[in-house]
Amino acid sequence: MAQPLFQRFVDQLQDVLGQEVQSGVFGADMLVHLVNDGPVTISIDSRRPE
Repeated sequence: MAQPLFQRFVDQLQDVLGQEVQSGVFGADMLVHLVNDGPVTISIDSRRPE
């Protein structure tokens, strides 16, 4: 159910920007490196039910 909604969002974003938006592979695992340059960082771990 989420993939068509995501694709619709990407399509609308492309229409607004007037250029192609790269989206990669839906649902793929990603490794992200963060360099914090602000006063607050909020970390959310969706694997923890608390």
